[in-house]
Amino acid sequence: MVPVLLIDDDAELGKLLEEYLQSEQLHLDAVYDGPAGLQKALSSQYAVVVLDVMLPGMSGLDVLKQLRLKSAVPVLMLTARGSELDRILGLELGADDYLPKPFNPRELVARLRAILRRTTGASNGPSAPVHLADVELHPESRSVTCGGESVVLTGAEFDLLHTFLRSAGKIISREDLTQAALGRPMSAMDRSIDVHVSNLRRKLGPYEGDQERIKAIRGSGYVYLRPGEQP
Repeated sequence: MVPVLLIDDDAELGKLLEEYLQSEQLHLDAVYDGPAGLQKALSSQYAVVVLDVMLPGMSGLDVLKQLRLKSAVPVLMLTARGSELDRILGLELGADDYLPKPFNPRELVARLRAILRRTTGASNGPSAPVHLADVELHPESRSVTCGGESVVLTGAEFDLLHTFLRSAGKIISREDLTQAALGRPMSAMDRSIDVHVSNLRRKLGPYEGDQERIKAIRGSGYVYLRPGEQP
């Protein structure tokens, strides 16, 4: 059974999901307030954390902020439907993906499965390190260095960078990047991939000489540039 932590103040939802996820070979532990949820997430080994934004004691965004100081565990944020600001803030703070409430449990399972596929390291493709200029990515250990320094990435950011490095110099659509980094189709008005790209830019920084690494191509997507390359 894959261990999953739910941090949500809705006890009824917790019981419902515990039963539903068990049939999907996912073992759910539920915690109903922010401080206890943060402590549980840091003290135990979970494959993924499902974190609600609205929590007593400490908001979900504050829980995520504190969690990211010490842990890279994948996080799926639960946000109120239509709350674009919470979604963007959650992604900027290091959430891997989000799911608006109310949701169908089958959709939750699909999102969890997508996250787990990305973060378990299982792959049918080559696992050799990928190197471009000052960036080196190791698929097996899911680790990245830039300029010889370790860079801590979320699961989505890692897969996004892996996709970019394998197709450096080529324009990749937002739809293809969403599928590669989040394991799901891009929905209408979905800005998740743009936030992940922004986070990746910030963490890697520009090349020497202040040349940007990742350039947005209006109406087309993004391109990861080689040093001195123009799109």
